[in-house]
Amino acid sequence: MQYFLIYIAAINLVGLAIMGIDKRKARRQSWRISERTLFITALVGGSIGVKAGMELFRHKTHHKQFVYGIPAIIVLQLAAVVYFLYRF
Repeated sequence: MQYFLIYIAAINLVGLAIMGIDKRKARRQSWRISERTLFITALVGGSIGVKAGMELFRHKTHHKQFVYGIPAIIVLQLAAVVYFLYRF
């Protein structure tokens, strides 16, 4: 359980960081982090970090796929956690 919590903390920090990096690159009109990478990071457990990055950096907040997709991933992940907590 300890390793799982460390993983969740780390992947959420990664999610937050890549949103900040992508925003910085967008401002500089530089090479960008793909939206696919951002979504994969959210799917593997970094959804709260990605969402926090969206709000903190005001990044991808006008893209409907992010505005609705990231919260949907969060809800699904929370449902999975609740399920596994009650199941085991």
